[in-house]
Amino acid sequence: MVTVEEQVNILKRKAAEIVSEEDLREKLERASRASRPLRVKLGLDPSAPDIHLGHAVVLRKLREFQDLGHEVVLVVGDFTGRIGDPTGKSETRRQLSVDEVTKNARTYQDQAYKILDPARTRIAFNGEWLSKLTFEDVINLASKYTVARMLERDEFSARFREEQPIYIHEFFYPFMQAYDSIALNADVELGGTDQKFNILFGRMLQREYGQEPQVAMLMPILVGTDGVNKMSKSLGNYIGVAEPPSQMYGKTMSISDDVMMTFYELATTLPDEEIEAVREALASGRLHPRDAKRRLAREIVALYHGPEAAKAAEEEFDAVFRKGELPEDVPEVVISSADLADGKMWCPKLLVAAGLVDSTSEARRLINQRAVRVDSERVTDPQACVAVRPGMVVRVGKRRFARVRLN
Repeated sequence: MVTVEEQVNILKRKAAEIVSEEDLREKLERASRASRPLRVKLGLDPSAPDIHLGHAVVLRKLREFQDLGHEVVLVVGDFTGRIGDPTGKSETRRQLSVDEVTKNARTYQDQAYKILDPARTRIAFNGEWLSKLTFEDVINLASKYTVARMLERDEFSARFREEQPIYIHEFFYPFMQAYDSIALNADVELGGTDQKFNILFGRMLQREYGQEPQVAMLMPILVGTDGVNKMSKSLGNYIGVAEPPSQMYGKTMSISDDVMMTFYELATTLPDEEIEAVREALASGRLHPRDAKRRLAREIVALYHGPEAAKAAEEEFDAVFRKGELPEDVPEVVISSADLADGKMWCPKLLVAAGLVDSTSEARRLINQRAVRVDSERVTDPQACVAVRPGMVVRVGKRRFARVRLN
């Protein structure tokens, strides 16, 4: 048996803030006396198809609750995802279609199980209860909070000052997230520090509905590979938990030395003493940052794909980026001869056809940044047409390759 005090010490490790630790201890003590688990909630809006290392920070804390015997409920926001969380947004988010949300939600479950124990995870879709609310129910919800208080929220107050539009439906997002906690009678809700307003809103609303307020456990935000912004799919600075080992390894090697230790702390499961040893070795000069980053990349890949995959990814990285060789498995793409003019194709169009970029505008930008090569030749003119031949290798940046096959 793990004592209550031991549980508190495990659970508060790496947490940025707990509101409140006293409430958590009291809930754990009562749960222990009643031999019942706490109900711990995390909400994820399927606004993009990938779960990344930023999400994993919170998911790993959920796994700790599971390992201590508590009930975990992963709330997939199939309903709230249609609106989008305004947190951290300076403008109204695009509302997703039902099909987009449903498609993304399917992938979330599989990816979350890379971290959570499927046998001890309850998956719930908040459309189950939110779609059943009547207009009277919504009016009753809205009566629990004032517009003045809502405008105190940073995102809304900034947009109000700058005369940017704030749509009424955006006000309902925290109400809906809070109602999830009411529907589940949650004991604890997890989220990043940027979710503090929404989670504390849940505490307030639970009290209004006669429930004991949930504990808010806030986890640090993992910065993206750009070293500046929060890790985000929309910003393209993310490392997905389902990405291939070589891609995961390469992206990790691309992060700056300044944020490397943050990744050690939040994206690995290394013991604190080992992380501190790396920090001290770097500070003393006994460990080169490159070698520390290589270990970091191995640890992250091994976490999601296993040690053998991590070793293979490192060997491939060395071959490609240190020795100038190609990966062993360059993806093959088929280009139609009918799309060629005198055997040539406009380079941005070729990059799109090869699946290396999403648009010709992105391709032109990358060419201007000198990030595109055809075989060993760098392309520097966005208007260039390229002679297309079978077996040629098109490369974008350090990690994207395609071998051309004509039909």
